[in-house]
Amino acid sequence: MISKEKQKFIRSLWDKKTRIEEWLFLVEWEKSILELLNSNFKIKNLYLTKKFEEKHGKILENVDYEINNNETIEKISISKSNNSWIAVVYSPKNEILEIENDEFIVVLDTINDPGNLWTIIRICDWYGIKKIIASKETVELTNPKVVSSSMWSISRTSIFYTDLEKYLEKQFDKKIYWAYLDWENIHKIELKNEWWFIIIWNESHGISKSLERFITNKITIPSFGNAESLNAWVATWIIIDNFFRTK
Repeated sequence: MISKEKQKFIRSLWDKKTRIEEWLFLVEWEKSILELLNSNFKIKNLYLTKKFEEKHGKILENVDYEINNNETIEKISISKSNNSWIAVVYSPKNEILEIENDEFIVVLDTINDPGNLWTIIRICDWYGIKKIIASKETVELTNPKVVSSSMWSISRTSIFYTDLEKYLEKQFDKKIYWAYLDWENIHKIELKNEWWFIIIWNESHGISKSLERFITNKITIPSFGNAESLNAWVATWIIIDNFFRTK
């Protein structure tokens, strides 16, 4: 059984500061645990109920885990409805991502809403986009809402958190797109095989002024109604879909 001291430590991983300091995060839900076991993420501790063990015995054959009762797992779980399984997982290293020719790269400028981030990650996974570059102010990949709602797309899409101004300074030979109002219609753009960077920015704060000088192509999603704006993940979806249609 998990000791009270361990329970306290696991619950501390609900907090962002502890997750960052310890380089650990939590994974819950049956589908996520099963995906986790088939991913490259390294598990520190896996806690299961006897019922879960009986259901997934084959998958667990070569996995170290500890059996606990429902009440104990419920105490350490982020979700009130989870009382069957939870994993403590090592956070992925923040490693620079090498960009290859003909890659589409999403750049996130201060996307601090977990809902926007997990949806953008799932969109990237759907279109086969493997790499995201994010500002240091963007919500962390291991945020509990991002982990649980991304449907484990976090294992197929890598994120590199960095100083975007310094990073974009080195991308002098690549096209960098920025979407806003009253610019080139994305429906009419002709694209060639090349490096593409699209900067997605925080709707409430706007794009960081320090990044504007790097923009080579200004595009817009044309509006046919009266909505004032689109949120970050919706804009990302529309832009990516249009780019891939013309590829």
